Amino acid sequence: MDVITQADKDRLETRLKELLTNRPVLSERIAEARALGDLKENAEYHAAREQQGLEEAEIKRLEERLASAQLVSDDKQAADVVFIGSTVKLREVGGRDDEPELYRLVGEITGEDDGDIIEVTTNSPFGEALMKARIGETIRVNAPRGVKRFEILEIL
Repeated sequence: MDVITQADKDRLETRLKELLTNRPVLSERIAEARALGDLKENAEYHAAREQQGLEEAEIKRLEERLASAQLVSDDKQAADVVFIGSTVKLREVGGRDDEPELYRLVGEITGEDDGDIIEVTTNSPFGEALMKARIGETIRVNAPRGVKRFEILEIL
């Protein structure tokens, strides 16, 4: 089961709607390319068919994810505990830079890079360490280059 926020659900539904809207457009592209003749050497036809396959797979993945997802409400979260959807200010303990950074715990990377907030998935080592941590705690993350520790300064 996947736990998602309302914002995640809205984003997934928007993407699904875009893909469903694009179905007839792809079908038309395939029909037009097919009408050009020999399918063996028809690059436009093969490209459209490949895109159709990728989009159909994405539609299926999104539909399954939305059907099995559990929606977490912001009002059910304690203000001092990190949970999915939380934005957290962390400082690396013993790091070279004492400047705190902002991290957001997400179910799946959104790809929306605003430069200020680093997204962390719940199934990553960092996300697992963050989940249910509290302000003032120091979490331990088993990173590829060794163990790192982060102090939780604030939950926004």
